[in-house]
Amino acid sequence: MQDGFNDPLWRQVVSGAQMLFVAFGALVLMPLITGLDPNVALFTAGIGTLLFQLVTGRQVPVFLASSFAFITPIILAKGQFGLAETMGGVMAAGFVYTFMGLMVKIKGTGFIDRMLPPVVIGPVIISIGLAMAPIAANMAMGKGGDGTALMPYKTAMLISMPALLTTLIVAVFGKGIFRLVPIISGVLVGFALSFAFGVVDTARIAAAPWLEIPNFTAPAFNWQAILFIVPVALAPAIEHIGGVIAVGSVTGRDYLKKPGLHRTLLGDGLATTAAGLFGGPPNTTYAEVTGAVMLTKNYNPKIMTWAAVFAITLAFIGKFGALLQSIPVPVMGGILCLLFGSIAAVGMNTMIRHKIDLGEARNLVIVSVTLVFGIGGVLIGSGDGPDDWGLKGIALCAIVAIALNLILPGNDSWKHKKLDV
Repeated sequence: MQDGFNDPLWRQVVSGAQMLFVAFGALVLMPLITGLDPNVALFTAGIGTLLFQLVTGRQVPVFLASSFAFITPIILAKGQFGLAETMGGVMAAGFVYTFMGLMVKIKGTGFIDRMLPPVVIGPVIISIGLAMAPIAANMAMGKGGDGTALMPYKTAMLISMPALLTTLIVAVFGKGIFRLVPIISGVLVGFALSFAFGVVDTARIAAAPWLEIPNFTAPAFNWQAILFIVPVALAPAIEHIGGVIAVGSVTGRDYLKKPGLHRTLLGDGLATTAAGLFGGPPNTTYAEVTGAVMLTKNYNPKIMTWAAVFAITLAFIGKFGALLQSIPVPVMGGILCLLFGSIAAVGMNTMIRHKIDLGEARNLVIVSVTLVFGIGGVLIGSGDGPDDWGLKGIALCAIVAIALNLILPGNDSWKHKKLDV
């Protein structure tokens, strides 16, 4: 069987470039949405992937990059606490993975099933997607996240809707490797239309140097910002487990046993902590890359090393970063109309696949309260002043969902199930 392990070096390099191409759209879109530097995101994706490979003995063919689950808390935390404090929260989120890896090593996977069953994870993921729906709609109509008009409505819609339509067509009808790059296809079409309408800041691209050190940001630690971001790490932790299981099913290897779930969680945690250290978005395993591994049948983890090297190299090309940052808001807004809805759909599918019966009062209570707290803007605490404490949004709904699951009777059904994400 051709699995890529005996490929010559040049083919491994080409395969690595292809993997980065598959991951690229989502990788840079997340920092562009949150106002982070896309060059820093490229750098931290590369460093994070290399750290993951170091911890796992380079046994798992995955690529780690920007996690969409953190979009909402990063945007809100930046506005409330500042970028440096937000990065401190991202580093703390990485420690959550590390702690979970330690618990898996000590107690096995049962405690994850007990603390984070589908009835908890499902509505939290739905909240992550739908909480950002108004921002996606505003961006598609040429407005900022707060509703401020950035360009004429008609121009914005003539850019955002074709970008969305292209993403939909490629995702549904694309064949081969093209099926795995719907985001980058939509961005290219939207960006081309933006040039045609004259809304791209070409002066910024021309002024940028070819070689430039990314705009790294050192973290600062604020316990309120940490509490705001850390609970969100629970959903991507489950996403990570699902990603490891998925790539194992593709390659025919059980990575939960070797190198072990505790090591993959530790690798993901170190990658996310490193991202916060440099000012980049939290990392997660990329399903698009797993799809590319399945399509190409190249299971050699060395190709992810080359993908990481290419990402780090691109991070130091200043004009490339300026080009990315010049992408107009409607381009991203159109694509986000699909992406945020897709995140919510993943949450619904989680509950459907595990046959969560909402006819049971216990399940109905957990799902209902989690959704309203996550999407409705419920605030626990004051949160008015810089020294006030408050929890809201995804952080609040994650904590509430876990607490309700542990407190309400009937939370021992996990004992009869195997880990299935």
